[in-house]
Order: sequence, then C-alpha cells, then structure tokens
Amino acid sequence: MPHDHHHHIDPEAGDAKVAFAIALNMALTLAQIVGGVIAGSLSLIADALHNFSDAIALIIAFGARKIARRPADAQMTFGYGRIEAIAALVNYTTLIVIGLYLVFEAIMRFFDPAPVAGWIIVVVAGIALVIDLATAALTYAMSKSSVNIRAAFLHNVADALGSVAVIAAGTLVILFGWTWVDPAATLLIAGYILWQSAREMPAVMRILMLASPPGLETATVIETVRATPGVASTHHVHLWMMGEHETALDAHLVLEPGAPAEATRDAVKVRLAEIHHLHHTTLELESIDRACAAPCLIGH
Repeated sequence: MPHDHHHHIDPEAGDAKVAFAIALNMALTLAQIVGGVIAGSLSLIADALHNFSDAIALIIAFGARKIARRPADAQMTFGYGRIEAIAALVNYTTLIVIGLYLVFEAIMRFFDPAPVAGWIIVVVAGIALVIDLATAALTYAMSKSSVNIRAAFLHNVADALGSVAVIAAGTLVILFGWTWVDPAATLLIAGYILWQSAREMPAVMRILMLASPPGLETATVIETVRATPGVASTHHVHLWMMGEHETALDAHLVLEPGAPAEATRDAVKVRLAEIHHLHHTTLELESIDRACAAPCLIGH
C-alpha cells in the first residue's frame, strides 16, 4: 500500500551525516585521481570520477532536503517536496552519462593499452573501499524513506563495488601482469552504474509525471468510490503521487437522488482512508440532473 501524507519523517534527521559523507567523498576523489595518474590506472581514475559524482550527488541531495522543508507559499502551493524527485533525476542522469563515458574510455584503452602500477591501485582502492562503505552506512537509514537520498546512496554502493573491481584488477596486474584487466574492470563498473540507474529511474519519473502510486490500482480505487452507498457514479478521477510518501485523489461524485451530500462525501473519504490509506482527497459533488455532460472517467 502506498504511504500517505501522515507518514512523518524527521526532516532534520541525518543532515550532519550527509555533510560528513560529502567531505569524505571529496577527499577520497582527490586521493584516487592522484593515485590513478601516478599508477596509470584507468579503472582507478574511473572510480575517482564515479566517487566525485557521489560527492556531487550528496551535495544535490543535501540541498534538495533543505529546500523540500520549505512550507507551501503563494507560488508553490503544493510545497517544495518534489524537489527531491528532481534531485534524484539529476543524479541518475549524471550516473548514466558517467557510465557511458567510462564504457568509451575502457574500449579505447583495450586498443591502446598502457602500463599499470598494480600496488598503487590496490592500496588506493582499498582506502576507497573503506570510505565508500562508511559513506554508504551514513546514508543507508535515510535512503529507505527518501528517493532523493536513495539515489545518492546507490552512487556510493556502486562506487564500493567499483573499488572491489579495482582491487581485483590491481591484484591481477601484480600477479600476472594482465593490464587488460584494468579496462575490463572499468567496463564492469560502468555496466553496474548503467544498470542501477536504469532500474531506479522509472520510480522517480512516476513522481514527476504525477502517476498513480505503484501497488495501488486506479480501477480499484474507483470501484471503492462507486460501492459507497449514496454514490451513483464518479468521473474526472485523478490519482497521483504528490511526493514519494504523499498520494492524492481528486474526483467528481454523482449522488443518487435523495442521498445526503455531506454524509456521502464523508463516507467515501472514510472508505478511501481505511481501504487504500488515501487521506488527501478532494471530492466535488454533483446531482444526477446537474452532472457533467459526457464526462471522462479518468482525467478531463
């Protein structure tokens, strides 16, 4: 069942953790770039670029959380909560661009191999893995309740896996001199980035496109409304996600002759809240003789 606007989350929770995670990722990015240049490792530089995107993702997520707390005003009558979905979209789009760039660079390295210093790769990537895991731990709890923070969290998970791949590549270079493993590891990192982004993007798009929440069928909600005593029919139904945890319903109700208007509307709201956990509902009442002419069941 989708959550409604009564699902409260402490808006101030986690700000210090996110800020600390940003500082960690910025420091790590610098160390990885220096190490990658010295070692001649594309996979380490690739991991650094992805790690830099982690820091940017966290900055965007942090800023979006701040903006989302603003109360509704005359310009933004629904409030600023949807900025978190926009931030998540920006982060996933950035991940896709980075993933495609890494694929290109890895393919080019296969055709133009370069010497790689394995020990530097392993040491720097090992440090990176520890920091990646620490950053992921800082944002894990918040990622469960925020699509915005979840996007930043997945950045870090992908980077931790990338560090594992880089360590493996560096070890194989040391043991066997297989320099081709370095661009191969880069392709694995890029593949995971692209797969994860493609998997998470649809949920963000649903929020931005005002889609109905996953797990709640519009037809089922309409049937609940129609089954309420006193309701003859319904039309102009809109069911959409105002935010990740806020679902709203807007509809016209045509009342049966003699049905008490206020009592029927209240009954519909109670049923929607109890059955579908829909608490944000706007219902316009019509009598059969004054109902909309040739109305659409869904939308206008």
